[in-house]
Amino acid sequence: MLQKEVIERMAAKPGDDAYGRLSVMLQYHCQVLKLFLVPPGAFNPAPKVDSAVARLVPHRTPPVDIGDMKLFSQIVAQAFSQRRKTLRKSLKSFIDGEALEQLGIDPSARPETLDLATFASISRYLHQTSV
Repeated sequence: MLQKEVIERMAAKPGDDAYGRLSVMLQYHCQVLKLFLVPPGAFNPAPKVDSAVARLVPHRTPPVDIGDMKLFSQIVAQAFSQRRKTLRKSLKSFIDGEALEQLGIDPSARPETLDLATFASISRYLHQTSV
């Protein structure tokens, strides 16, 4: 059980307002199932926030190939560090717009629109080109 807003961030999908670094990194490691809300009245004294319960089910095998965990983590962190910037600008220290286009990714897209598989493809590409 956690604060409702944290559970929403954990379970968020691309395009959701709550989608971000926590969503991507956690969903790489496990399936996040938002189970139910717990109202403040369930506690004594009642807190000023809503709570929720989630189930985290670890993946038996990773859902996507990321190449290198450290690199993947750095890419996701950098992309969401300035979430309103385009990928071309936020990831310019890692990859250029032309390479993003080669991967089938719009360089003018914003990080909150990318799913886990797209972040994984960027990470794999950079891992393969650096080896």
